[in-house]
Amino acid sequence: MTHLNRFQAATHTPKKKAPTREPTHIFFDIGGVLGTNGWDREQRARAMERFKLDADEFQCRHEEIGGTWESGRIGIDEYLDTTVFYTPREFTRGEFTQFMYSQSVGDDGAIAIARSLAKTGRYTMMTMNNESDELNRYRIEHFGISKMFDAFLSSCWLGLRKPTHAFFERALSIAQADPATSLFIDDREQNLTPARALGMNVILFKSAQQLRSDLERAIDLEPAGA
Repeated sequence: MTHLNRFQAATHTPKKKAPTREPTHIFFDIGGVLGTNGWDREQRARAMERFKLDADEFQCRHEEIGGTWESGRIGIDEYLDTTVFYTPREFTRGEFTQFMYSQSVGDDGAIAIARSLAKTGRYTMMTMNNESDELNRYRIEHFGISKMFDAFLSSCWLGLRKPTHAFFERALSIAQADPATSLFIDDREQNLTPARALGMNVILFKSAQQLRSDLERAIDLEPAGA
């Protein structure tokens, strides 16, 4: 189910449809919306298969330190020292990190929507995403989205992760955004729940086509090809 709150004006004219308030800020998740996830379960499962890692051991070590990495408190080398290279391997660190980066694939349809919104000049465009510093920098460049967004409010740079309320509160403060005129797009309901509780408008992303349809209704986004 798509969750979408209309931007309603504070006053209403009798017998007329209430006008909508456009958002001042639009926040996009990156992994799962603008492209594949960076280093989530699916990507880690491929790595375990490709490099023949012990699944239980790797997952246990990842759970111990993955959040610390995504929060920017350690770098990729320390993460890999703990999760992979705590013992001699038949593959190199470079081979493993190259595999990690190769898992990032952009969603051309969703990126095109973000680009079209940015080109209007009507919105402050930012991301709200969980990612490590190294993968975040790579993905921003690889997906070609650096010029579309005014800021990247990422866990590695905020020191907080979704879905905590503190993440959203800090991000909104940095953006100087009113939740009532902010729109957040994410592919996970657990991330939308705290945003909605803070008064933000939200869209649950399922596909680029669905997102465009929801945006056309919410903020008069021009149809594809217009």
